[in-house]
Amino acid sequence: MYRVLIADDEGIMRDALKNIIVSNFGNECELAFAKTGRAVVELAETFRPDIVFMDIQMPGINGIQAIKEIQKFNGSIKFIIITAYDKFGYAQEAINLGVLDYLTKPVKRALVTEVLGRAMELIDAERKKRSDNLRIQEKLETVIPIVENGFINALMFQEDSSGDLSYYRTLLDLQQDYAYVMLLQFGEPDGGGEGILTTPVGMSARMQELYPELCEVCKGFFQCIAGPIMTNRIVLAVPCEGQTQEYGERIQIIEQARHMLRKLSGRFEAKFRAGVGKPYRIEELKLSYREAYRALAQSTSSVAHVDDLAVRGEYVGDYPGETERRLFQQIARADWDGARQTANQFFDWMLRNYYDEKEDIQLKVLEFVIWAEREAFFNGNYENYDFLSRKDYLATVLACQDYTALRSWFLQKLEEVCRKTAAYREEQSESVVSRAKTYIDENFSKELSLDEVSQAVNISPYYFSKLFKEESGENFIEYLTKVRIARAKELLRNPDLSIKEICLQSGYSDPNYFSRIFKKQENVTPSEYRERM
Repeated sequence: MYRVLIADDEGIMRDALKNIIVSNFGNECELAFAKTGRAVVELAETFRPDIVFMDIQMPGINGIQAIKEIQKFNGSIKFIIITAYDKFGYAQEAINLGVLDYLTKPVKRALVTEVLGRAMELIDAERKKRSDNLRIQEKLETVIPIVENGFINALMFQEDSSGDLSYYRTLLDLQQDYAYVMLLQFGEPDGGGEGILTTPVGMSARMQELYPELCEVCKGFFQCIAGPIMTNRIVLAVPCEGQTQEYGERIQIIEQARHMLRKLSGRFEAKFRAGVGKPYRIEELKLSYREAYRALAQSTSSVAHVDDLAVRGEYVGDYPGETERRLFQQIARADWDGARQTANQFFDWMLRNYYDEKEDIQLKVLEFVIWAEREAFFNGNYENYDFLSRKDYLATVLACQDYTALRSWFLQKLEEVCRKTAAYREEQSESVVSRAKTYIDENFSKELSLDEVSQAVNISPYYFSKLFKEESGENFIEYLTKVRIARAKELLRNPDLSIKEICLQSGYSDPNYFSRIFKKQENVTPSEYRERM
């Protein structure tokens, strides 16, 4: 349905346009009429037309002035000017106002029909675009929480999330390089007056149901990325512009969080607390999470910022803590090129500042090497641990005659950690994928799902899917299809088997679907393939 407003002070013209529209478009158009410029403007507000046939010369406000007034509150109307005055000035002004067409009286039936059809096509295209945008928005409303949950899980709980980070940043349109964590806790006071919240049976389940509404409240106060509910906690990652957070900014965050908690408590019939960590680079957000967790655990306030806790030990002087953190992140990722550069930077810093303190430099080198090996072992990157494997470390370090030799040993041991980590990960990945392929090869003829295969190799479906693609270069479905079609091709050589029997033995229950998949893979149907054989 299209709403069409005809504005002309001549009754004959109004009737003529009405007859043309009704005879050519029937019930597709709902019509309204106006005799004056003022009436057009007033009717446009209530009738809200899609298309307006506008006479320029009307009593009072002329057509051009009326268009200008209407466009102030409705800029989507398609205006078609009708006038007995073929003046260049009117036409030029009409073009500047974005008028669809400029017709001179007497108008021809075919011309009115053509221009009205053109206006309808434009309206249809705009409606479709709006509809598509709404549909996309609805899908995003469903998908974005899943993406946000994945982002938080990757940064908080995966050892190496560097590969996923750019993917999530693109999906979430995340421009900032820094963020801090606000850790929400919900529950009921335990009665001890210590600010501790307990979670009654059923509260977590109820909060899961209310999760979208809860996130909506939080995002009304902070432009944040929300993680999933974990028992009675929710991680909020709040992007920011830099790592430095002035006192005033901290106070503002705390006050804003207090307002948020009051609104949450009033709406969800539960008490809420929040712990806030300091800003870090996105890839180091786990550090802010630990601080937020500590703030929540060590304070009884409704909102606790880690900087408000009792002062803890800090590095003295210009110790390069950022360089140290980056080094161990690179080692954890088995990024030897990056780790070598960062290790050299740290070693250079020690020489610049403590050249005469050789024993302290030797101790720091030992500390880094042993810590790197320990982290690799506890993160599952070393298969075994030998208590005596470091028996020569101290003697070797003390025997280094100069800093060149010490640096060389330092880099050699860190490289060994990276190489062993990379080799062990590759071996484990290949082992998982190899076992998965064997399982598929043995079970392809029955109903086989990603969940079943991932369970067979004892890793989560999401991680298995990612690992399988990385190691084999094809996804689970592609590999399974390849195995099934290869078996079908073998069976098609046997003329005693029907296509239906071959379909079932290849793992497909629907012969039509089997034929479509086979043709997609081989460019011929199963029957055509058999004939060629």
